[in-house]
Amino acid sequence: MNFNLRIVVVLVAVVILVVVGVVVLMPRLSPQIFHGMVLQATEPADDFTLTAHTGERVSLSDYRGKHVILYFGYTFCPDVCPLTLADLGQAMRLIGEDKAEQVQVLFVSVDPERDTPERLSHYAPAFYPTFLGLTGTEEEIANAATPLGIFYARNEVEGASDYLMDHTASVTMLDDKGRIRLIWPFDTSPEFMAEDLEYFLR
Repeated sequence: MNFNLRIVVVLVAVVILVVVGVVVLMPRLSPQIFHGMVLQATEPADDFTLTAHTGERVSLSDYRGKHVILYFGYTFCPDVCPLTLADLGQAMRLIGEDKAEQVQVLFVSVDPERDTPERLSHYAPAFYPTFLGLTGTEEEIANAATPLGIFYARNEVEGASDYLMDHTASVTMLDDKGRIRLIWPFDTSPEFMAEDLEYFLR
């Protein structure tokens, strides 16, 4: 192989390496575009303690080391709550079982009058086996919801349900240190939520 041919071969190899490097590294170097409101909290969210559908008393801080997804709703909700929990369940399936083990979804009821631990035990895990339903006294639920800016109010209606609960429909994601990182608006797709989770779990 003559000298000029060697130079050409080396140059081609260098070009190939550069192209491969760009293809591999560009996704890591380009900024992540999230699908919710990004928050850069420096301190953990306020702790709270509620009763899980297992009957145990659990605190938000018990889940440090996991990414926590908080959703406030109620089991008699006719549309928004089941749709959101179904989307969250699908997001867990999309990221795969191994990564899903690093995430804890907490479904906090804003309707303690009807949402007993027993009722929640049939509701929350129906969307994904590890989902945990939480309830408590009116004061305990307010202590959990208010610092996160969650609104809810009883709305009397005619019919078999007697009343509905108006409530914030967004979903809050905390990192493994308990800091709020993202707030997904209602109707964020499972694919978008899974994409955001993949970023934080990598």
